[in-house]
Amino acid sequence: MNPLVERVRSRLADSGGETGPAAVAAAVRAESGGVASDLDVLAALRTLRQEFAGAGPLDALLRDPATTDVLVTAPDAVWVDRGAGPQRCDVAFPDEAAVRRLAQRLALAAGRRLDDASPCVDGWLADAGVRLHAVLPPVSAAGTAISLRVLRPAHHDLAALRRSGTLDATGEALLRAVVAARLAVLVSGGTGSGKTTLLNALLGAADPGERLITVEDAEELRPRHPHVVRLVARPPNIEGAGGVPLRELVRQALRMRPDRLVVGEVRGAEVCDLLAAMNTGHDGGACTVHANSVREIPARMRALAGLGGMSPSALDGQLAAAVQVVLQMGRRPGAGRVLEAIGVLCRDGDGSPRVEPAWTRDAGAGPGREHLLDLLRERGVGAPC
Repeated sequence: MNPLVERVRSRLADSGGETGPAAVAAAVRAESGGVASDLDVLAALRTLRQEFAGAGPLDALLRDPATTDVLVTAPDAVWVDRGAGPQRCDVAFPDEAAVRRLAQRLALAAGRRLDDASPCVDGWLADAGVRLHAVLPPVSAAGTAISLRVLRPAHHDLAALRRSGTLDATGEALLRAVVAARLAVLVSGGTGSGKTTLLNALLGAADPGERLITVEDAEELRPRHPHVVRLVARPPNIEGAGGVPLRELVRQALRMRPDRLVVGEVRGAEVCDLLAAMNTGHDGGACTVHANSVREIPARMRALAGLGGMSPSALDGQLAAAVQVVLQMGRRPGAGRVLEAIGVLCRDGDGSPRVEPAWTRDAGAGPGREHLLDLLRERGVGAPC
């Protein structure tokens, strides 16, 4: 390790003050004392600016418009996902201590704590548009692990998604009809499958005279629509105070005269309030949820509703009455993110909900197609060609 870098790091740590570019440069000048060569000073400044500004050596990866995730599993093992899955890159840290320092600094920037007493952190770097997760050893056995998810607001409309191959002509026509009929939609899929991108495009196709209110954990939805109110949850500060959870925001949104209430992603008790809203005249609502297939959605929703104290039987009744259409997104090798299926929520003989495929990317029209067309006709929307 460069001795000048160590001295400057100690000076900045002892001062406990500003660590911006100007402060780092001043500390380098003070510690060099005119003895170090210009090359040493420049090398030290470059190293320290990486350590104290932004995401350090990961900055270039995060600035790449194609990057969705940056993952650090060891000082010499940095992975980047640019849409084709994680790939190892040539970025490296000097040692484990450097990875730990970066994780702790990013946690501090997110207003969270990361140390031996609190070895895991999940935070939001608002200035960078990045979701942070980090784990320290010994919880992370091989060393500090950092996961950075780049959240870039999607601006695609349905036509753009068709051109990119996410939708085909039939899928686009069906989705436009679903939006026009103001059917409640649930978009499901795995991480990085394009759920938010599709939801964003659906909202952009809504009637310009409608008032859309979106509720999100991290701001991603920016539909091309003239009347959108965006509410974003706030995590608690280091002292554990000041947090505003999604469930509270859903309740507040109901008092703001929404024509469409949208939750970016349901992952907990807020699903109870959302379904209650959809069952009290707020049609045309939408949300996303993690699920591997449309058939798994009822079970997944039961699990989430249980976090809010709702019984499985109560959830079944609410879900079947509130949501009409389910859209399943997925990732395919060589094709990227695609709309895999459109399903219709139906009731079994015992009243429990199930999803009946109306259309699939591989097989086309499914057994639920006539049910979907009936829903469209009931709301004055003709069958798409």
